[in-house]
Amino acid sequence: MWNEKSINELKTRRAAHAAGGGAARVEKQHASGKMTAYERLEYLFDRGTFTEVNTLVESRINDFGMDKKKVLGDGVVTGYGRIGGKLVFASSQDFTVGGGSLGEAQAQKICRIMDMAYDNRAPFVSVNDSGGARIEEGIDSLSGYAGIFYRHSRFSGVIPQIAVLMGPCAGGACYAPALCDFIFMTEKTSQMYITGPAVIKAVTGETVTTDELGGAGVHTQKSGVAHFSYPDDKSCLNGVRQLIGFLPSNSEDKGAPFDESSISKATGFQSIVPDDKKKAYDVRRVIEEIADRGTFLEVQADWSKNIVIGFIRMGHRTVGVVANQPNVLAGSLDFNAADKAARFIRFCDCFGIPILTLVDVPAFLPGKQQEYSGIIRHGAKMLYAYSEATVPKVSLIMRKAYGGAYIAMNSKGLGADMVFAWPIAEIAVMGADGAANIIGRKKIAEAEDKAAARAEIIAEYEEKFMNPYVAAARGFVDEVILPEETKSRIVNAFIMLDGKKQSLPAKKHGNLPL
Repeated sequence: MWNEKSINELKTRRAAHAAGGGAARVEKQHASGKMTAYERLEYLFDRGTFTEVNTLVESRINDFGMDKKKVLGDGVVTGYGRIGGKLVFASSQDFTVGGGSLGEAQAQKICRIMDMAYDNRAPFVSVNDSGGARIEEGIDSLSGYAGIFYRHSRFSGVIPQIAVLMGPCAGGACYAPALCDFIFMTEKTSQMYITGPAVIKAVTGETVTTDELGGAGVHTQKSGVAHFSYPDDKSCLNGVRQLIGFLPSNSEDKGAPFDESSISKATGFQSIVPDDKKKAYDVRRVIEEIADRGTFLEVQADWSKNIVIGFIRMGHRTVGVVANQPNVLAGSLDFNAADKAARFIRFCDCFGIPILTLVDVPAFLPGKQQEYSGIIRHGAKMLYAYSEATVPKVSLIMRKAYGGAYIAMNSKGLGADMVFAWPIAEIAVMGADGAANIIGRKKIAEAEDKAAARAEIIAEYEEKFMNPYVAAARGFVDEVILPEETKSRIVNAFIMLDGKKQSLPAKKHGNLPL
């Protein structure tokens, strides 16, 4: 018979860890609308699958009264389990323990679970709810952050990494979420900023609140730092589960094959996309028509709305979509849209997710502000991302495809594997109106009836260039297709490309124009 004292000691230690910062602090956490660290992971993972790791870790620091503040687990819960049957590893900071502050032991726990995720080639989810570095531990705390940043960077492109902000995340700690593939935020309880309101007030005299500085609305609508926001913890965690359902476990996981037999016909394109190029429409309706019913998950829906990115399923297989949005800025590409698209393209390429590009673009957005904001540099990121990507890449030119923006939207010259076009597609250096002002300037100036001369030049330009057949004749469009053929042709192309093998030139890495 084992010594009962030993058994009871283990039970006591486990109970102390499970209690977190104590009943009063747990109650305060609940009163603020937040779940506890352990509750979040229990909710995130499939019921009964979460297994905790390193429950008995504690800080070895005794300075500044830390000997009386120690709590087993050191303010973070780490472990693994299943999400939709898929193995996932996670950490969840416990705000009830010292405000979730990060010290040496907490950092070691997080690094350990990240290493386990990498070794098992499984996604990693980091739930952030922390006041920042533990001041009592000095440089050991800073070194802890460095170890986390290092792993995020090293594991990038090997396993999906998701940050979930459900409380404060300030100062240098922000760079851990920033290094992840996707960032989720809760709308009422999360904040993320480098410099807090007090410092800003002292330095600039400006008075701002934490929400104005780094709330979910700021980062999903203005900065573009975050990808998703939800009203509360549970809905946010449901969103994480939904995203993980689209993602492979690692860069070598091809996921489910395309099931061509499950593809239904899509016949509504002509009612969605007007052939009058001056009329706007919502490209998300096109995406929903192409996708398996109810499977479209838009990413960064509230930022840079002139381009739409997200995941769909086609024949049960995950596909990444990049699409111009004619409802906003006529679908033009600006510097933010280029950044948004480029990072998403590169994520898809990292994890072997085929990319579908839907093209209806008049131009890179002109203007002084765009030039001052570095549209040349930002636009180059998009060109680079498409050119570098070796996954299957299929494009559909729906309507306008003009100038440099046409090139940027996965044109044949950037390595598109298959390019389709609808009969209403217009592929040219620019629109006919603008072209007439340049190529017919002299003729219009000399004509007695200038309007008639201009109309004649426009008609000639449209006949020669404003259709998909010139591009098809040159091989820049592989096939002009009817709307009702769209879905089957796209899926068939992806099935054909499923065994695609393409490698980049031997090099350490390229120099992305950051």
